[in-house]
Amino acid sequence: MEKIKVLHDTLGQTMTIWFDDPAKEEICEETTEEVVIMKDNKGSIIGLELLHYSPKGNQQGLSVETIIHSSMETSA
Repeated sequence: MEKIKVLHDTLGQTMTIWFDDPAKEEICEETTEEVVIMKDNKGSIIGLELLHYSPKGNQQGLSVETIIHSSMETSA
């Protein structure tokens, strides 16, 4: 996975997160938690969409934090 796309639709009040190419989408499943899961033709999850998403307060845009954990890290 090279990039993750995060899209916020302020009009539709959704936040969509793509882990792979959106063109690979074959299946969509809505969960009871108002989350749509997008899958490719192999059934692998390639994206998520949060319904009724709205940032708190007057926040403009999204703040995205990147945390990378290596499997080589050990705890002290």
